[in-house]
Amino acid sequence: MLWTALALLTVFIVLALGVLAAPDSPWTQGLDDAWRRAVGVGPESWLPGTAVAQMFQHLGQLPGAVLMFLVLPLTLVVLGRWRSALFVIAVQLAGPGLLSQLTKNLIDRPRPAADAGLFGPLVQVDHGSFPSGHSVSMAALIITVLALIPASAVWARRAWIVLGVLLAVGMVWQRTLINAHWFSDTCAGLIGGTAVALLLWWAFLPWLRCDQARRVWFLRR
Repeated sequence: MLWTALALLTVFIVLALGVLAAPDSPWTQGLDDAWRRAVGVGPESWLPGTAVAQMFQHLGQLPGAVLMFLVLPLTLVVLGRWRSALFVIAVQLAGPGLLSQLTKNLIDRPRPAADAGLFGPLVQVDHGSFPSGHSVSMAALIITVLALIPASAVWARRAWIVLGVLLAVGMVWQRTLINAHWFSDTCAGLIGGTAVALLLWWAFLPWLRCDQARRVWFLRR
């Protein structure tokens, strides 16, 4: 787990340095342009307003933050899993908080703009396109929930991995559909969020195992 996290973090840093070298037109720009022409839509499209697209939009904003910073940690505390609650908060602070915002400010890659018949972001966005904060948040959520599922629950973990892959792909689709990010921004966000979450999973593993070995307090005799 540690080596996987460090390898992914290295990939993220390499991608970040590649964009930093030429923020206006990095080495991924050809792929980004082709993806944008194939996936991006304009304000006349009905796709951004669908329930699925809006779900991904809100998961990376206030509703998602409330879920991961308040609802899930408080639920874990009520269940007697305070160590797991600290893990959830730590991932959110390190991933969507530190990694995403620090990289955005250091690189400050321009977001897709309206040119050549294409459209800019269809939602209000802040500065810095690299990495996608929504993608970082999604990857952090996927790994966090996976870590909270006991290793003995094999089928539950497998089912969540399948669902997690679909959620990750869906987030890439939604962020590029509305022209909020380039394709490489979303991929880098998933890589960075996964790296940070895995690293903290490794660090918190003894505490998580301790929580999972203890029965929930209201199920004890």
